[in-house]
Amino acid sequence: QVQLVESGGGLVQAGDSLRLSCVASGRTPSRYAMGWFRQAPGKEREFVAAHSWNGNSTAYAASVKGRFTVSRDNAKNTMYLQMNSLKPEDAAVYYCAARRVTVIPTTPNEYDYWGQGTQVTVSS
Repeated sequence: QVQLVESGGGLVQAGDSLRLSCVASGRTPSRYAMGWFRQAPGKEREFVAAHSWNGNSTAYAASVKGRFTVSRDNAKNTMYLQMNSLKPEDAAVYYCAARRVTVIPTTPNEYDYWGQGTQVTVSS
């Protein structure tokens, strides 16, 4: 079992930045690929970014590429999402997810463990 706890959400203005954190605990979380997803009201949960377990690979949704950066610190069992140049359409609940796999999953169904989410609100 892996437990995930997100933090760092909040209310910002368009163009501002936020950094989300996801702390993992439990069974060797450093061996898990980890990803960020988001879900806005009335919409499907969508992939945002993900990081391989060994830190060598990342993946991004086209809508955030160039603005968001995913990173992880396995010594701290923590994954980060640096979000720059935020837009109103980035507003959503952001979720952290994990799966023990060497590739980078990019769909919700591929992940086994989820956090409770952190709210990001972007005003125009």
